Amino acid sequence: MNGPKQLIESPDRPFREAPAGAPTAPGVALEEPPLPLPRAIWALGRCALRTGVLLARRRIHQPDEHVGRTLRFADGTATEVYRETVIERPPAAVPVILVVCFRLRRIRSTWGHALFRRESELNTVLFAGFPGLVSKLWLRHDQRGVYRGLYEWDDPMVAVAYVRALWWALALVSVPGSIHYAVLPGLRRDELLRDPSVAGVVVQAPEGGWWRLVGADDRAA
Repeated sequence: MNGPKQLIESPDRPFREAPAGAPTAPGVALEEPPLPLPRAIWALGRCALRTGVLLARRRIHQPDEHVGRTLRFADGTATEVYRETVIERPPAAVPVILVVCFRLRRIRSTWGHALFRRESELNTVLFAGFPGLVSKLWLRHDQRGVYRGLYEWDDPMVAVAYVRALWWALALVSVPGSIHYAVLPGLRRDELLRDPSVAGVVVQAPEGGWWRLVGADDRAA
């Protein structure tokens, strides 16, 4: 990319610039390119060290309040929360929702996805130590094989800095071109889950909507 643009598209295809004069979605991110590799390595390494401190202080928690809930998205897919991570910290002063998606490379079988979900807990070191993180909902792959993470952060700029560093780690295991993100500023996770309409009106793109939550069902028994 040559610079940030207003973007609409599906996780299956490269993002495209919104047509001139088209209505824009208040919360669609201005997607930026990954950080230069040395800066990303430094950021992820610092995150891992801080994660160790948070673990030692018992400030990282894995409640099960939302585990098992089915989240439905505007592209017609649905997926289930399989893990929740929460950082013990004050409420966000400038709350923002970050939604990240990717598709795993070469994994098609049920057992392969199950193994990834178990192993993925080790990836906590790649995000929990970033300043500003409030929580993360880990979402299973949907009907199209797309995984999502739904985060709450304090400060949109911090959220974008995180995902630009994370890109390099995800690229090792993801289908090329499948890593995307969207930022919904001014929203808290719990209010979005209660009433997804708070995200506002979205751009209607045929393949779009992977990032827009339209429903959150109660947890399965």
